[in-house]
Amino acid sequence: MNQSAVERYEAWLGDPLIDAATKEELAALRGNEKEIEDRFYRELEFGTGGLRGVMGAGTNRLNIYTVGKATQGLANWVLGKSSSPSVVIAYDSRNNSPEFALDAALVLAANGVKAHVFQSLRPTPQLSFAVRALGASSGIVITASHNPPEYNGYKAYGSDGCQLVPEDAAEVIGAIQRVTGFDQVRRISREEAEAKGLLNWLGEAEDLDYIRTVAAESLNSELLKEGLGSELAVVYTPLHGAGNMPVREVLKEIGLSNVHIVPEQEKPDGYFSTVKSPNPEERDAFALAIKLGQEVGADIIIGTDPDCDRMGAVVRNNEGDYVVLTGNQSGAIMVNYLLGTLKERGELPANGVVVKTIVTSEMGADIAAFYGAEVVNTLTGFKYIGEKMTQYEQSGDRSFLFGYEESYGYLAGTYARDKDAVIASMLICEAAAYYKSKGKTLYDVLVELYAQFGNYLEHLESRTLKGVDGVQQIAAIMEDWRSNPPAEIGGIGVTRVLDYLPGLDGLPPENVLKYLLADGSWFCLRPSGTEPKIKVYFAVRGSSQDDAKASIARLTQSVMERVDK
Repeated sequence: MNQSAVERYEAWLGDPLIDAATKEELAALRGNEKEIEDRFYRELEFGTGGLRGVMGAGTNRLNIYTVGKATQGLANWVLGKSSSPSVVIAYDSRNNSPEFALDAALVLAANGVKAHVFQSLRPTPQLSFAVRALGASSGIVITASHNPPEYNGYKAYGSDGCQLVPEDAAEVIGAIQRVTGFDQVRRISREEAEAKGLLNWLGEAEDLDYIRTVAAESLNSELLKEGLGSELAVVYTPLHGAGNMPVREVLKEIGLSNVHIVPEQEKPDGYFSTVKSPNPEERDAFALAIKLGQEVGADIIIGTDPDCDRMGAVVRNNEGDYVVLTGNQSGAIMVNYLLGTLKERGELPANGVVVKTIVTSEMGADIAAFYGAEVVNTLTGFKYIGEKMTQYEQSGDRSFLFGYEESYGYLAGTYARDKDAVIASMLICEAAAYYKSKGKTLYDVLVELYAQFGNYLEHLESRTLKGVDGVQQIAAIMEDWRSNPPAEIGGIGVTRVLDYLPGLDGLPPENVLKYLLADGSWFCLRPSGTEPKIKVYFAVRGSSQDDAKASIARLTQSVMERVDK
């Protein structure tokens, strides 16, 4: 076993600042070398997306000690940026989220940084909105998105409401690394923090501000309130997360009244006991929602992940069966609805821009270009879209219209700098109601878009590789493809290799490889920044959907055979 892991393990057992319950948990591991190594072989890394890991005792786990250390570093960074520093804190339905949020607030307060904390779970995008609305220096969200129940995480935001971009993240990481011991982490009690005015609780007033701001982005609320809103049957599942109240409130605000909530998944549950994974990208997560949809004759089914920043939609196909739209399909439909409506009204700005990531389908880009909007690509991660939004706001040379990524993250409007499943739920339902008034389903619209722009099809494969060995395996896979790029894949020539590691097209350096093929298809290899995974993205454009399915199956098989070696 790694000697430094043993040393860290023994150090925690002997540290007077570690509580008795944690030491008891660690003492029970004595003799279990593999578990000790996994918990202590490294410090849980604060990457560009913050912290994310399994909860428990250890340096490679999320607990009040790793959260406290990260927050002390963030406090030091904020104090160097502002003479009147404040931080907004939100959290989702995961186990220990309220405790981690309060602990972070008490560390901030001990350092003289005012903490604005939501009284109960709230969507991640509402945190982004609140940072901007309150003029705060930074923000923290305690969440692990749609990871398994044993995970939790800690995301940090800048004063613009955007997740920390690489330059700022590097400064925060440096500040955290300079906190070398738990004795350097300052804390005061809740009572003292409140008495000093350094702990401020947020509630209904802030919720109302957020809901009304999101609802103001509606394009057809007048039509909905005149009767159209009661005709569309909607089923919604918050998947035990933070979306329940805000999504329902926004749909109600714009006039959608025929909304059915999946009762088994309505209330917060950190174990997500009704699903294998609380991920609206997966059909299994919609099993109960589809059952309810069949009972009530739903036109559309929507689901949001635990921190309500990702939204998935389910619609009826031409055979009457419910199908889960991919993130690319939902994005294309929303781009078409949004830009088409603005164009029809003569309200589409001449300098309008749609921002997407390099692994997102080109279909939405084609639609945006058709309407005369510019399309800008960013690296994967909504923080890069948020960064572009802030640049446009400062320069005034472009009008942001819509930002999205294939992993079910969307944003319209400039009130936030993070993907927002609340506004995505509103827009996709509003689009469904609008097209229903024209005698079309969203599936009909998708088929029309394929006929007009081409039969695009995308696919994602991922391999989970945990622990020390997993890190090494992922690095070896990337090195193999980088050092030995293929001349052809599945009989199709590779025309260009895009290596983003040195920085490419003005984007920051990132460990991503994208291969463009002679038939217009592409695939991309990318280690996840938040999970022990390597992700492989595939995209084709066929003469028909059947042709596209056959092409993507061949491409996937050829690439994954080499990846899995």
